[in-house]
Amino acid sequence: MDIGTTNITIDTRPAKRTKAKSPPANRKDAALEEVLNKGLGNNKRGVTISPPKFEVASVTIVGDAPLVIHAFSQKAQNMIKATQEAGQQARKGRAREAKDFEAAYQSARHISQDGWDGVPCAAIRNALISACRTVGFKMTIAKMSLFCIADGYDDRGTPLVKITHGQPSCHIGPARNANGGIDLRARPMWEPGWRARVTLRWDADQFSAEDVINLLARAGGQVGLCEGRPDSKMSAGCGWGTFTVES
Repeated sequence: MDIGTTNITIDTRPAKRTKAKSPPANRKDAALEEVLNKGLGNNKRGVTISPPKFEVASVTIVGDAPLVIHAFSQKAQNMIKATQEAGQQARKGRAREAKDFEAAYQSARHISQDGWDGVPCAAIRNALISACRTVGFKMTIAKMSLFCIADGYDDRGTPLVKITHGQPSCHIGPARNANGGIDLRARPMWEPGWRARVTLRWDADQFSAEDVINLLARAGGQVGLCEGRPDSKMSAGCGWGTFTVES
């Protein structure tokens, strides 16, 4: 039997290696790396965040207008609590109690646990933050950079700055309720010349000491403190709550 010959060609060239495909990069990681590279330039070590550098100073403020304070009384809180607990029954008619103006006046005072009258630290801090609008500084940053240190606390835990000069008297005057009606309120009033020693703490990377003092001066002349202040949310104020910074 005649067997045919089969020609077999053997390719002796080295086989081509197929490059393994790398898994697709995470787009979020790539975007973050791009942002970091742009921000860091040639510095590949990472972001360096310095610790906060706070400075503290005390300054005396002197009232050049009456100061009127209205603390949310414990009696008012108890009445709201009782109404909410009563639920549907709270809508039924009830006899209206006679108003005790002297008791309302005493309840409107912020009295510390040591017995002295004070201004809420929040009122001073809010005035500083609001005054940032007059100089074009972002209030959102000021909220994290400006603080008022308390001299004490009242029985409800409210941080207070002590009023070092002046005595309150009972002021009874009209006030507008949230529903638009007129009511008479009894509140403590300090005559012009009242004083307080305010201790402030601020982020030195955002403000200098001179910045803070000037901002406090603007808060005293343009914003004011507590009731009837020029920067009142509900009105243009009553000419109350303004002060100057004692040099």
